[in-house]
Amino acid sequence: MIRRSVIAGVGAYLPERVVPNAELAAKVDTSDDWIVERTGIKQRYMAAEGEFTSHLAIKAATHALSRANMDGKDLDLIVVATTTPDNTFPATAAKVQAALGRSGIIAFDVQAVCSGFVYALSVADNFIKAGQVESALVIGAETFTRLLDWNDRTTCVLFGDGAGAVVLQAGQGEGTAKDRGILSTHLHSDGRYYDMLMVDGGPSSTQTTGHVHMKGREVFRHAVVNLADTVREAIEHNQVTIDDVDWLVPHQANRRILDSTADKLNLDPAKVIITVDQHANTSAASIPLALNQGVTDGRIKPGQLVLMEAMGGGFTWGSALVRM
Repeated sequence: MIRRSVIAGVGAYLPERVVPNAELAAKVDTSDDWIVERTGIKQRYMAAEGEFTSHLAIKAATHALSRANMDGKDLDLIVVATTTPDNTFPATAAKVQAALGRSGIIAFDVQAVCSGFVYALSVADNFIKAGQVESALVIGAETFTRLLDWNDRTTCVLFGDGAGAVVLQAGQGEGTAKDRGILSTHLHSDGRYYDMLMVDGGPSSTQTTGHVHMKGREVFRHAVVNLADTVREAIEHNQVTIDDVDWLVPHQANRRILDSTADKLNLDPAKVIITVDQHANTSAASIPLALNQGVTDGRIKPGQLVLMEAMGGGFTWGSALVRM
């Protein structure tokens, strides 16, 4: 028998304010048709003034813990994936820890932009597999709209705010793809493409936050190739086929990327959980938000095989194969 990290609960939180494409079209040179045609996005959620990444993370965490029939005192580890922390330091995870009333345990942030949730999930999984913890809370939370240049129509229409979380508990398996829990994670990065998707600011270089800059065509090209490759990597590692996968839960960057990746994999589009139309790109929050949507509406069921994948600035990319 081997140790596995089993998903015990999934949760999410979205801010109250909904921003439809028409609202952006009134401010910048764009239109609802233009945005939908190129991205598939119809709306996004935006955090209120004074509502921080930690607030979103805490609400998503509370939701996930409730679904797992647990509370903060049951946790051994908290990992928050975010590109938009409340402060340069301490970690946003420290605020989550305090709010959940679980002092003394491990709590830290992971920064891999849109791949952040997969990275954080991998870190927590390895803590559990190593026997260092019995339970973990993994959160993807972002207030990404605060990094946008609202005069740049090529980027400001793409992103939204939100948070999603999963609770992991140590379980046992036989070491096959039939086991319940995280079967494997696969992470990659390539810093040669650092400048293709970035925010031009930081405490070391400019002492400012800066704005998102993206070379869209190059990012699209790399995304489709890298995402398809890491999906195949997960499938081959676990000796399953693409037909064995019940659901693909991808990072929700752009509808065209989702469709192109599914086509490249010969995956039935009906097996892809899509929320980009409602949430836009919420960076590290997008996968757990989509996972929560699939669980909440009943599509994703216990025992099913779920494949998550993402690519973000850096470049970073990765995948995780999980049996729910």
